Amino acid sequence: MAIGNRAGRMRPQGGSSMLSRAMKFTRNVVLGAFASVLMLAGCGKNEAPPPPGEPVVSVVTIEAQSTALTTELTGRTVAYRMAEIRPQVNGIIQKRLFEEGSEVKAGQALYKIDPAPYQAALDNARAALARAEANLTTIQLRKDRFEKLLPDNAVSQQDYDDVTAGLKQAQAEVESWKAQVKLADINLVYTDVIAPISGRIGRSNITEGAIVTAYQPLNLTTIQQLDPIYVDLPQSTTEMLRLKRHLLDGSVKQDGADQGNIRLIQEDGMVYPLAGTLQFRDISVDPSTGSVVLRALFPNPDGALLPDMFVRGIVTEGINQQAILVPQQGVARDSKGDPFAWIVDAEGHAQIRRLVIDRAMGDKWLVSEGLAPGDQLVVEGLMSLRRPGAAVKAVPFKEGGSPGGLDEHSHQPATQSN
Repeated sequence: MAIGNRAGRMRPQGGSSMLSRAMKFTRNVVLGAFASVLMLAGCGKNEAPPPPGEPVVSVVTIEAQSTALTTELTGRTVAYRMAEIRPQVNGIIQKRLFEEGSEVKAGQALYKIDPAPYQAALDNARAALARAEANLTTIQLRKDRFEKLLPDNAVSQQDYDDVTAGLKQAQAEVESWKAQVKLADINLVYTDVIAPISGRIGRSNITEGAIVTAYQPLNLTTIQQLDPIYVDLPQSTTEMLRLKRHLLDGSVKQDGADQGNIRLIQEDGMVYPLAGTLQFRDISVDPSTGSVVLRALFPNPDGALLPDMFVRGIVTEGINQQAILVPQQGVARDSKGDPFAWIVDAEGHAQIRRLVIDRAMGDKWLVSEGLAPGDQLVVEGLMSLRRPGAAVKAVPFKEGGSPGGLDEHSHQPATQSN
């Protein structure tokens, strides 16, 4: 028992020694770290952080220039002429005399209707006309004899009046049969269905043996003249009124060499090689779209343009002699979608200008309000601009390059001043 008690008293003495050594080691580490911090602080207490430099931005100087104003309108092609072929007499189709999809000439026979009944009607009318003419000759001779005998009272006045009336009736009958002969001859001619215009003919809606009636609702086929060809371009009344306003205030003048010329972009994005001319602007407004139609005429010698194709027309409106065009990358928009731009003023400070944009002109914006000639527009380094009035270093913008690694992306200003 004595041995056990001594062993129990000895364990706490060994544990206490180990705890003491651990606490001393921890204190030394903390003191060493604290001394290192003090040494680092002492070494740098005389060095200030480097001052921030002025942001470098690339600018372009705004210049007014004479620019042809164009607008892009979407429209459709329309055949220059179109004829729906319908029969003018009743009958049975004997022959189709054209190849579907081919070019036909005005006056060319397209269908043959059975002419037999119309030939018979013509022969009958001619025979009746011959009888009427023979009767007219007989009555004319009788009248001539009565006229010679009347002064001698060899015939009565009543007989002479009767033969005179009979002569007029015979003359009227001859004229009537002449009209019948003419009508029968016309109907016989109409058994040949003739092309009224030249152009490209479509598919046939009937075949040989079909019965047709005069002026039936279903057309036999359609002919369309495609060279030249019309292009109808709807223009909103808002754009039309804006152009008129610019013309009145003199900011736009319609005296350009290309005035009235229209370029065409086809459905595949290719530019049509031949220019068209503006024919007229419709005077009626479509109530469903609020637009008027501009009709242009384009040459189409190769038949590349077909009716009802979607196209885009580039219309020259006039010349703006004081146009301000700015790179699109120099214009940003705020949270409301309103355009603005950064400029560098004469003191070298960045400022915000609110803009009114008229339209896009290629890769530039046409600005109608907000900028003036001589302003320095920031086009690169916009990410470094945080608030209006900050000093910046402006360098000329170089096309095709980004000097100094300037960021080309625009951003919304953090602080805006009026």
